Amino acid sequence: MSRWTAPDTGSLDGRTVLVTGATSGLGRAAAEALLRAGARVLGTGRDPSRVPAGVEPVALDLADLDSVRRAAAEVRERTDDTLDVLMNNAGVMGVPPEITVDGFERQIATNHLGHAALTWLLMPALRGAACSAGSGGSRNGPAPRIVVVSSLAHRGGGLDVDDLHFRRRAYRPAVAYSQSKLANLLFAAELERRLRSQGERPIAVAAHPGVTDTDLLGASLRARGLGGLARPINLLTTQKVGTGVLPQLYAATAASVRGGEYIGPRGLGELVGYPGPARRSAAARDPGLARRLWDVTAAETGVAPDPGA
Repeated sequence: MSRWTAPDTGSLDGRTVLVTGATSGLGRAAAEALLRAGARVLGTGRDPSRVPAGVEPVALDLADLDSVRRAAAEVRERTDDTLDVLMNNAGVMGVPPEITVDGFERQIATNHLGHAALTWLLMPALRGAACSAGSGGSRNGPAPRIVVVSSLAHRGGGLDVDDLHFRRRAYRPAVAYSQSKLANLLFAAELERRLRSQGERPIAVAAHPGVTDTDLLGASLRARGLGGLARPINLLTTQKVGTGVLPQLYAATAASVRGGEYIGPRGLGELVGYPGPARRSAAARDPGLARRLWDVTAAETGVAPDPGA
């Protein structure tokens, strides 16, 4: 894993990848790197016309479950139910209070609920890659992967499974973001546990980018009328996107990756650097909390969990 970089991805010829949030930031960088490695790449966005050249656009608003269902059906049809990697990358951070069309708080809806529903709906395609002799996910090749992008912020304000949408609590943007990123890690862990208990080929892996120069901070500050601060803050405190994207690329492609791993930067405090093992908070390692979140997520989204047991 020492100084692993994007060229170490090797050839991804014959493999099909879906990257959410491929129109900017980490998602765009990941989609472009995977495309250069030879993969067929589908990329989602609320404005899919903004995905990079060569990436197949898919319209998706993760904060709208009808949109999630449409996108999942489209991906399954276009890939003939053969998907080697699902990279759950898209997200919003620190936005003012907003209720989605489904009645959910926007950050938990976008960062966790939409991605969980998309993952469950695409499991047949991930299984298809595992069984297809002609794909990189064949029985003799790499297992299909679900890569869930979390954040150092998961260590923040905890997760209230009984009040995901701040109906009983005062809404705080940073706490809402933190709980959505903790939810990402808990979902990945429970998904991996269920995949292993069923003896399935796909694996679930998590990653985080440390502190990276993306527009997440800019979008958050612009929503508060402070957009002018984003550029100087990013220049002073963050690493470039080309480095920040490495943990999720490693999680998606490295041959040594095993289900359940969590990958982040190896530098001081996991803030910057090349990919290496990352640390989870105590809450992110709580299997009981993961199971409760799984059940609540199914109830909230109305999507049948897969695997179900």
